[in-house]
Amino acid sequence: MGKGRLEAFSDGVIAIIITIMVLELKVPESHALASLAPLAPVLLSYVLSFVYVGIYWNNHHHMLSTVHRISGRVLWANLHLLFWLSLLPFTTAWMGENHFAASPTAVYGVVLLMAAVAYWLLQRTLIVADGRDAVLATAIGSDWKGKLSPLLYLTGIALTFWRPWAGQAMYVLAALLWLIPDRRIERASNA
Repeated sequence: MGKGRLEAFSDGVIAIIITIMVLELKVPESHALASLAPLAPVLLSYVLSFVYVGIYWNNHHHMLSTVHRISGRVLWANLHLLFWLSLLPFTTAWMGENHFAASPTAVYGVVLLMAAVAYWLLQRTLIVADGRDAVLATAIGSDWKGKLSPLLYLTGIALTFWRPWAGQAMYVLAALLWLIPDRRIERASNA
């Protein structure tokens, strides 16, 4: 199978995830700006999740641009990642509607953690399919961001039961880590 179908399917699922998240946003009944204040947790949850979905979409695109072979295992690993990403609309809405309460915030962190694990598994599966000398294997190198992110999610999940805002801070920190452009794949592709 060519990687085009995998990319198209993944792009479609990610577009649906974003659509579902935005449809969860409820318009206030009042025209006053003050009517937005009670919606702040919902809007902030949406922004954070939109950023995460964007990060995954961007990195998924870059990662697939380096590979030449797609195996059945790659298809399943990709579906595994999409499964965890597809839970983001639910956990985003639950967390926002409950004003970042501990349980919804912790479950949100579990989904982020599992998406990170699924992304790592997809990377490894792509490397096996494409060969150890593949561009992707060279590009990810020691993958310090990939190793640090799950630690931030685990810390966030634990902190959530002490102070939910501290857990949220860990999730934001992990997102900021990935917002800083990561040129590893581009450098390895051009080498």
